[in-house]
Amino acid sequence: MGALVNRVPHIILLYWVIKIASTTLGETGADMVSMTYNFGYGTTILMFMGLFLVFLGIKLAIKRYEPVTYWLTFTATAIAGTAISDYIDRTLGLGYAAGSALLVTLLLIVLLAWYVREKSINVEVITSTPSEVFYWLAFLIANTLGTAAGDFLADNMALGFATSAALITGVLVAIALLHFYTKVSGTLLFWLAFVLTRPFGATFGDWLTKTHEKGGLDLGTVGASLFFAVILIAAIYRETWVEKSGKAISELD
Repeated sequence: MGALVNRVPHIILLYWVIKIASTTLGETGADMVSMTYNFGYGTTILMFMGLFLVFLGIKLAIKRYEPVTYWLTFTATAIAGTAISDYIDRTLGLGYAAGSALLVTLLLIVLLAWYVREKSINVEVITSTPSEVFYWLAFLIANTLGTAAGDFLADNMALGFATSAALITGVLVAIALLHFYTKVSGTLLFWLAFVLTRPFGATFGDWLTKTHEKGGLDLGTVGASLFFAVILIAAIYRETWVEKSGKAISELD
């Protein structure tokens, strides 16, 4: 019987760089499609949920970690998550607080079901299809939750986009310090960081794209999306190079 192959990346600094670029692109990209091009939230959800399912099908079929496929799947969850959050909060009228509470509940249910089924919610080692399905479902919900939480801080609490991004940055630094200097559960800290990097990307993206009257820099959704798409492509290229280099070294050993 062959050795089990890991299907997901290791959680290193480069992972968080790509993740933040992807989630920020998710915010600006969803706003570009739903509002700038006037497709609406419902159509945007259908478009990117469709892409997510296509990429997920490919990702599950290859049964290993491959950077481009992985991050295409991830970015689809980021864009779909933004549109789903806006649909829940604005179209359904639940508001950011109630929407966030609903999504927290859904995330906890998925994580519990994942743990009961697989006896682990380890995000660095995924070797089976059921675990990977739970992994991506949790990521989709967490990305949606992050958008709602970011909008709650910026709008409901009237902190504004720049202040919200700075506040979340401070919390993320605290989580990093806890990771390096305490024995707090790494899994708990990962999920806290994962959820919080999403509102960081959302508030930072809104700060770039919203008008001056709304507290933004008014750079527009198209320009901001292209900017973060370039960063994302460059970071994924670097990740692909690191991955190939690691394989080459392991083969020599």
